[in-house]
Amino acid sequence: MNIQTQQDKAQSRTRDPLLSEFRLKHLVMRNRIISTSHAATAGGGGYPREQYQAYHEEKAKGGLAMTMIGGSSQVSPDSNWGGNQMDVSHDDVIPYLQQMSERVHRHGAHIMCQISHLGRRADATASQWLPAQGPSRMREMRHRAVSHEIEEADIFRIIRDYAAAARRLKEGGFDGCETLAGGHLIGQFLSPLTNHRSDRWGGSVQNRTRFAIAVHDAIRAEVGDDFVVGMRYVVDEGDGTGLSFEDCVEIAGILQRETTIDFFNCIFGKMDTGLALVEHNMPNMARPMAPFLRQVGQFKAEVKLPVFHAARIPDLETARYAISEGLLDLVGMTRAHIADPYIVRKLERGEADRIRPCIGSSHCLYRLGNCIHNASSNREFKLPHIVPPAPATKKAVVVGGGPAGLEAARVLAERGHDVVLFEAGARLGGQIRLAALAGWRRDLIAIVDWREAELETLGVSVRTNVFAGAEEIAAEAPDVVIMATGGLPDTTVPEGGEELVKSTWDALSEPQSVGRRVLVVDGTGRHQAPSTALALAEAGRDVHLVTVDEFMAAEMEYQSRITYRKKLAQHHARVDIDLEILKVEREGNGLKATLGHMLTGERIEILADDVIVDCGSVPFDELYREMRGAAANGGTTHLDELLALQPQPGTPVPSTGGYAMHQIGDATASRSIHAAIYDAFRLCLAI
Repeated sequence: MNIQTQQDKAQSRTRDPLLSEFRLKHLVMRNRIISTSHAATAGGGGYPREQYQAYHEEKAKGGLAMTMIGGSSQVSPDSNWGGNQMDVSHDDVIPYLQQMSERVHRHGAHIMCQISHLGRRADATASQWLPAQGPSRMREMRHRAVSHEIEEADIFRIIRDYAAAARRLKEGGFDGCETLAGGHLIGQFLSPLTNHRSDRWGGSVQNRTRFAIAVHDAIRAEVGDDFVVGMRYVVDEGDGTGLSFEDCVEIAGILQRETTIDFFNCIFGKMDTGLALVEHNMPNMARPMAPFLRQVGQFKAEVKLPVFHAARIPDLETARYAISEGLLDLVGMTRAHIADPYIVRKLERGEADRIRPCIGSSHCLYRLGNCIHNASSNREFKLPHIVPPAPATKKAVVVGGGPAGLEAARVLAERGHDVVLFEAGARLGGQIRLAALAGWRRDLIAIVDWREAELETLGVSVRTNVFAGAEEIAAEAPDVVIMATGGLPDTTVPEGGEELVKSTWDALSEPQSVGRRVLVVDGTGRHQAPSTALALAEAGRDVHLVTVDEFMAAEMEYQSRITYRKKLAQHHARVDIDLEILKVEREGNGLKATLGHMLTGERIEILADDVIVDCGSVPFDELYREMRGAAANGGTTHLDELLALQPQPGTPVPSTGGYAMHQIGDATASRSIHAAIYDAFRLCLAI
């Protein structure tokens, strides 16, 4: 890089609105990028222990202005949903809060926590088995409780609980907190959909706002003025029956006049059903980028307080637009920081093109903070985000350019090794390239694109269109060989007819070859079958999807499951459960599939033009079996060393001859993208 280029990058960073300071009350934010509260305590029994602390500390190291923790942290014992929820209802949490705030502050970032009472969203069958409390008696769809109409004694108890929780955060060294209005108890009082009361807590807008005012007055009385207090606030319930945008602006005006809150952290829509969570509260890759930024910007124009917002803002370009156009004061890049906690540092260094992209898969919501393609996320206490150099350079050969092979090559190159990657196909990506053909999952290709760019930056020799064998590998004189050869489609039909069926690979790569009536058989509960079924339904096919499981998409997070259910229903695709494929045979010009009911044993016959079967993949491991006998380690990966992140026994010393061989990803067993990347990362981190 020449001097002029360095100067240009430095000037660009100086002018970047994302890197400008912002004053929030007495707090000076070093930039405009934050991570907002989300629910993951990493299995700490309700307290933010080592794993959760390390997870948020890494973001502080990465340069963001503020991290907000503890989505839906419970202030009362009857605010529990039975999941991995943080508990700030007891003083026992204070030492953990102190540890956490110290770890974040040492890197120059601020820290806040969300505190809330779930109200009718609480699970009445979890924790202490207490009844869910709500402004009015009614059932909540997502967590399935029928709420008790809360009485004044409990109203005042919960108000006190909010104040006590805020006090614990202040004693824990936190800079502030936010309450959660949308969908939780405060929001349930605000909305006429959930507040049918006729006493002083219901009816008029002023009465429905009374509980929110009382909560924030109690918090301020407890923590004083030197503690920031805001609200995660809904700007529109979004369905034409609840709070409208105008209603929310009116209520915000009351809150600004009659409380001392310091900011609005804006959300859109409701969260009392799975669909509402997916399309409004936590939009996945099926939704457009920043779907509610315009509405939040309109809200900001109507209020005086600072406004934050986070909802599928995964990239710097969108974030920069939001700040430069005055739509937001602080921009939440929450899931983006799960993918890459070093967003700000890379931006500051002029390396924005090396930021690992968030693709919106929602894997992090399903797996409590584990990014689909960053193995270190929420494992910071044992896995580094910055790959350290190896003590000695080795020659490494990676066979296979799918997610496992790409990650292996990347990590080995980051370690300083001399890496060659062989890929039999013309392009890198493996099964991801196929998966990205299936409509709303097209953003998966960013997993490949980022790694391909990283390999170029790191100087990896990538050789496509090479079906590498033992001779090609031996010619490289490797010290280490990583077999990431993937798998081939498993289209098993137990009683015969397998030669008549197609795989999901066939259907996605050559959709024109698929007939009008299509039976898609899902034997895994993963994305392959329903994504193929949906792609064909969208192309006008008459689709019937059957699954061996008790419900569709059993191995997915609920966001994807709901997306498939909705989209398949919109295209009138039929879905049946508890059915396994037994036999396929010709019937006239088409096919007859015989299926067995998993519960009753009944045999069912279905006619179709094409039958597509997905039972995962079969390891493509012939080369591994051919070469492992000559490997110094016999091709064995020792699990004790793997899990301890220690070098594998039997690994040759460079230049002494011989090679160690390891097999990863679908070359070992049919699993997921994350499993393949995790395999590669932890193995190669110790090579």
